[in-house]
Amino acid sequence: MPGGSIYVQQDEKYTGSSPQWWYEKFWREDAQNRRRSRYVKAGVGLVVGALLALRFGSEFVPFWGAVTAGLVAAVDWFIDWRSFRATAVWRGARHGEAITGRLLRRQLGRHGYKVLDGRAIRDQASIDHLVIGPAGIWVIDNESWSPDTEIGCYNGRLFFSEKYGTKWAKPLVDTAEAFAELLTRETGIQVTISPMLAVHCGLLPRGGVVAGEGLTLIKPRLVSRRIKAVDGVVFTEEQIELLARTAARELQKV
Repeated sequence: MPGGSIYVQQDEKYTGSSPQWWYEKFWREDAQNRRRSRYVKAGVGLVVGALLALRFGSEFVPFWGAVTAGLVAAVDWFIDWRSFRATAVWRGARHGEAITGRLLRRQLGRHGYKVLDGRAIRDQASIDHLVIGPAGIWVIDNESWSPDTEIGCYNGRLFFSEKYGTKWAKPLVDTAEAFAELLTRETGIQVTISPMLAVHCGLLPRGGVVAGEGLTLIKPRLVSRRIKAVDGVVFTEEQIELLARTAARELQKV
């Protein structure tokens, strides 16, 4: 039975009725068709490689044909592997917060940013990551939808296929405001926090970013890049240190 998912009810998962279970089932059953398709593509690559070798007068026609066939097969395998791996968080095979947290620390740490994972105001909503740095403060959560879910913004409203996105946007926006109020009160530094949602699976518009209802939805690999692209310096090193210490003290670790 495929592994459980942190984003769906586990009892449903193991009844074999969840979308994740069916996705993995069909993926495995389609393996033979994918192999056949790869053989055909490799065969075409073999012919093309041989013809190119003949065209340029090479003495190693079979060798270059085999090399081209191998490259075509390898690229086709990588594309299949990457498309399946892109659903790992949705399927429960990987944890989105671990992926995003690792990216944030690796890409922002040397630029003066502090990253705190798994924080909450006591007895209130929690977030996966709090990022504090020279250009501002962000709260970042992780979420994943089915691979065919189209995510977009129309007339200022978020949509996840035919569903409104308010149920995901409002809690995170409210949490960002609550965190900002707490940090402002405890440090005396005026704080505004921008909320982000790292989307691990689902169809975002070209560019991997969509914004609406006060929330930015973005591919995990682009989060750090977007933060670093913000112009200006909002906080000094001393303020960043004070805000990070205060957040670590006042926000409950979850």
